[in-house]
Amino acid sequence: MDSVHRIRLRPGAEHRLLAGHAWVYRNEVEGWPHGDEGRSPAVEPGDLVDIHDAGGKFLGRAYLNPRSTIFARLLDHARVPIDQEFFLARINQAQASRERLLGVDRLAPAEMTYRVVHSEGDALPGLIVDRYADAVVVQIMTAGMERRRQLIYEAVDKIFRPRLIVARNDSPTREREGLIRERSLVRGEFPAESTVMIRGLTVHVDLWEGQKTGLFLDQAENYQLLKHICRDTQVLDCFCYVGLWSHHAARYGASSVIGVDQSQRAIERAKSCAEENGHAQTCRFQVGNVFDDLRERDRCRELFDVIILDPPAFVKSRERLTEAIRGYKEINLRAMRLLRPGGFLVSSSCSHHLSWERFREVLWEAAADIRRPVRLLAHRGQKCDHPVVLGMPETDYLKCVLLQAL
Repeated sequence: MDSVHRIRLRPGAEHRLLAGHAWVYRNEVEGWPHGDEGRSPAVEPGDLVDIHDAGGKFLGRAYLNPRSTIFARLLDHARVPIDQEFFLARINQAQASRERLLGVDRLAPAEMTYRVVHSEGDALPGLIVDRYADAVVVQIMTAGMERRRQLIYEAVDKIFRPRLIVARNDSPTREREGLIRERSLVRGEFPAESTVMIRGLTVHVDLWEGQKTGLFLDQAENYQLLKHICRDTQVLDCFCYVGLWSHHAARYGASSVIGVDQSQRAIERAKSCAEENGHAQTCRFQVGNVFDDLRERDRCRELFDVIILDPPAFVKSRERLTEAIRGYKEINLRAMRLLRPGGFLVSSSCSHHLSWERFREVLWEAAADIRRPVRLLAHRGQKCDHPVVLGMPETDYLKCVLLQAL
């Protein structure tokens, strides 16, 4: 059994936990650490801790990291053992939710591509589990989950019996937790790849080198924004990665699609995917810096009917928000200038530090600067297998809008 420390929160600091948040910040803790007998035991990253309010009332069990600003992350509101049965129960519960929401029982094996565990959204903070058909990718981002990695791997293996289990423990978040970034093959053999179906498209996924855990799964439901606007259009897909927006545009009838991304490897995979799905004559992909590419197309007065902006997170920390907003404004302003009258812009941000309200302000400011009327037709968030915790704004990160320039 793990030993369990005990911490007491400062007066009033319990309100966020009681409202559904899962984090305790270092400055919210009163006089840590102390044991039941008043001694100060050694505290290691990943140790378990019971959280109490200022009056001594038990609030929940968490794991802690004294090196991190986020001092503790809540696991349960009861004093449960954090053991093999705990992870089996939580991952099974998350899987049952996906089976119900996504109709997994009606999917072909290759279509079983979705997020199984979404960190705090599934009450397993610091843990991501993604399923790619017969393969599973696990991503551990915190010291608390790192200490229990073998329990996690064994639970995933027992529940899914996959051909491959890949550990993509290479998130930059790990460095803030005092962990090294690494990748490993837990089960199976190289190459660590899987072939999946994304809304009728055949996609070969690189589980070892691909972005995130292989693909960006959170936009999967938003590709349908293109369904009724792409027929006989010229489309520009910026930050295209392996081209899933591009391929959907081609599938929905675009006459030509240009995809731009700075990664040579991603562009090669986008081209291969176009050939696999019969879009090679429609889709053209090129390596380039999107900021420079948009400026050059603007200088040449190119015009498009549909433009897609799905950039990586520009905001890595709240301190960089002002700089990131400048980046979001520039690419959206350039894109709006490149649209034909009546043209459509699909614009996204995956930075949780940029709120929905501020993102809409950035879009409005971009349109106002070029004196172009633009209307908002739809706004979407992340797919339902990336659940948002209502009491935790940090989990509501993906913003995707459909705009029309008049």
